[in-house]
Amino acid sequence: EVERRHASRISMLDEQIQRLLDRLEEAGELDNTFVLFTSDNGPHRENNHDQTFFNSSKDLKGYKRDLYEGGIRVPCIAYWKGRTRAGEVSDFNAAFYDVMPTLAEVAGIATPEQSDGVSFLPELLGKQVAEPHQHLYWEIQLPSGRKGFRQAARMGRWKAVRYGKGNATQLYDLEADPHEKKNV
Repeated sequence: EVERRHASRISMLDEQIQRLLDRLEEAGELDNTFVLFTSDNGPHRENNHDQTFFNSSKDLKGYKRDLYEGGIRVPCIAYWKGRTRAGEVSDFNAAFYDVMPTLAEVAGIATPEQSDGVSFLPELLGKQVAEPHQHLYWEIQLPSGRKGFRQAARMGRWKAVRYGKGNATQLYDLEADPHEKKNV
């Protein structure tokens, strides 16, 4: 029943996205609308949902609130009629703090100075991002009942993960081992 309801929510979301795109088309606004669809985390296991049931993370290690790839690597779908490249897949590494600079560029306004993000709009338009990230960083402070923190950093093909004070830092070569099975 839990998984049936989960699948039902996904189907409903698909229908609502189609409804939105149809409305934009009817109003003559689809040509001037940038649509970005993504998630802030991988599959979850809340409310008795089995995060492996639909194989949402394609066997990547981790899930929501983990800093392994299964918890942070998520799809991002962009659509801008006549501008984004239909059917293209990119391996550009971005983080959620890149969304705001991307939307600012779409709107034709300056990115606020305090942003650490970079616009990935050029990537979506088939161009090079001027200054891609040299590294990406994540940190999660666990709720007070589960003292500690989780940290991860990625630089190119290398990703380091540390779970809490006193634990060893793990290092993974994501090109050779995207499932993070071999701590090198």
